[in-house]
Amino acid sequence: MQTSKPSLDTDVLVAGGGPVGLFLAVALERAPLRVTLVSEPSAAPDRPIALAHGSRLLLDRLDAFKGLPATPIATIHVSQRSGFGRTLIRARDYDLPALGYVVSYRALLEALQHRLAEAPSNGRLVGWDENHDSVVARCASASSNGERALRARLLALADGMPHSAGAQRRRDYFQSAVVAQIKAEQSHGNRAWERFTAEGPLALLPNGDGYALVWSTSPEKARALCEAGDAEFLQRLSREFGSRLGTFHEVGPRASFPLALRYATTAPGRRVVPIGNAAQTLHPVAGQGLNLGLRDAWELAELLRATPVEKAGAAGFSRQFARRRGLDRQGGIALTDALVRVFSTADPLFSAARGAGLAALDLLPPARRFLAYRMMYGARALP
Repeated sequence: MQTSKPSLDTDVLVAGGGPVGLFLAVALERAPLRVTLVSEPSAAPDRPIALAHGSRLLLDRLDAFKGLPATPIATIHVSQRSGFGRTLIRARDYDLPALGYVVSYRALLEALQHRLAEAPSNGRLVGWDENHDSVVARCASASSNGERALRARLLALADGMPHSAGAQRRRDYFQSAVVAQIKAEQSHGNRAWERFTAEGPLALLPNGDGYALVWSTSPEKARALCEAGDAEFLQRLSREFGSRLGTFHEVGPRASFPLALRYATTAPGRRVVPIGNAAQTLHPVAGQGLNLGLRDAWELAELLRATPVEKAGAAGFSRQFARRRGLDRQGGIALTDALVRVFSTADPLFSAARGAGLAALDLLPPARRFLAYRMMYGARALP
């Protein structure tokens, strides 16, 4: 198979048409840059995703949130199974309309696609080569047998696009997440529930007239839960969560996926910048992954707008971006990793310490505010 010569010159090539890649492409539309988005038609199943209030503000800047069907999260109830201690985080305490929102993955994609002036180019990134003044990306297309080469000043990897260069760190949590839509006897009242168990966190997020369930547990149990009949599944959920919402009486289709922490420690190349899931993949606890990725995209767009076109991707650009994103990324990684490792154990001493911590958090408004702001805006949020 032969690779054709570069057929398109652009300043910024965005590889990946998920929310983060689309967000970056839309954010750069008013910049004095030529931007090309390369993506395959999405085969990802629809699923509910949690947007922090800070992400809503970023989407508002692109006029992409207005009209997006979203269920507000006004309160978050955090507790642990078989142990004392709980805390409530309320939007009204910070004079906000909501702490976050639950939206459909497909609806978010459509909202961002609607803001694009030019449709994405159909293709899948398979590799790249760098030289002193550009990066040449090799893209395969389902409509042709060969590859095409696109030459750009900068290549932005987004939305889980694998990067074959650059050092990475990985931690397997030996957990899988079971996701489904649930209905319960009691309406949600815009309250989200985060309940920590010995096998992993269990989250119920308000979503439409029901709840979006994200249940982290052992891979073996996750398989059994997906294979169980509806009645058995709902009984097991009730035993794990408790009776605060009354009877669980309906469950939609279920799916599961493995959970691990993965993040890049070096850039894949001088002219290659990973963002979103291409830079870090987090545990879903506290819903930080996508929100961190959107902040990646916004900061990259800001840096590109402030950089002369000819210097995009030039010496020092990727290092400057990494420095700007370092605190937020490291903070998001540390927060989710600590929550999983500290709360996913049945040790009685840890349970007592967790309970005391949750109780203290509930009694200390400044500490609760500190946590809430970092969940909404990232590690660089002001107190």
